[in-house]
Amino acid sequence: MTSPRILLAAYNLHPKKQLGQHFLSDPSTAKMIATLSGITSEDVVLEIGAGLGALTIPAAKTARKLYAIEKDRRLIDLLKTEILANRLSNVELMEEDILKFDIKKLAENTGQKILIIGNLPYNISSQIIIRLIKFRSVVIRAVFMFQKELARRITAQPGCKDYGRLTVMLGYCTKIKKLADIKAHQFFPKPKVDSEVLEIKFLETIKYPANDEALLFRVIKGAFCQRRKTLKNALAGSELNIDAKTAQNMLDKADIDSSLRAEALTISQFVTLSNVLKLHVAS
Repeated sequence: MTSPRILLAAYNLHPKKQLGQHFLSDPSTAKMIATLSGITSEDVVLEIGAGLGALTIPAAKTARKLYAIEKDRRLIDLLKTEILANRLSNVELMEEDILKFDIKKLAENTGQKILIIGNLPYNISSQIIIRLIKFRSVVIRAVFMFQKELARRITAQPGCKDYGRLTVMLGYCTKIKKLADIKAHQFFPKPKVDSEVLEIKFLETIKYPANDEALLFRVIKGAFCQRRKTLKNALAGSELNIDAKTAQNMLDKADIDSSLRAEALTISQFVTLSNVLKLHVAS
């Protein structure tokens, strides 16, 4: 693995701050992450943000097929050269935006569920995860590197300031496991914080299933959209289009204290609230 600094200089390129580019520079770390991902010779892998190929290469050496998505057009030729240099014939490089990419179609075309990996840029990590939840029926699992701040939010517990919309959505339908810590100095350019590698497994059986999952996610979003407000006021001021009286009524029926804030609610309470609201909408 060639140093990111050297590779970029050879192509007269610089990391784009607006894309949140921090390239993994330690080959042993990249190999470790690929190993921890549990990739087998039967797996079809989708890599989000191939970058300079640090994770692409060790992952592809094990996978049956690897689809590498990279949004930055400047890196495509560099990536192609690295893939050829490593004599990898099972990598398909795609210049795509993951927020527009159809994961379900890829799974249908390959005839199997997809294993997803990547070093996610901080600025769009939340959007990627929400999109992944939407396509979870065709995903085996995901193994991502997150900056520590986001990793804390993903694994937070109720009542904690890091507990939020993303925490609840993932907690509803996934099991999350921490795989590794990655120090900031292992990236170029060096980010301000360390990172964590998390494994996200989507549950086949959800412990507290919602009657209307789309409504549940809207309720979660509404509750956290103004998280410093009480639940009653946050819900009444959200996109749910209910007034304060209706919000109070729904919370009473769900046996939830309306003076609480969203961060105090458990996943099962959010499900109960959305189920009550579903009945209200249907009546």
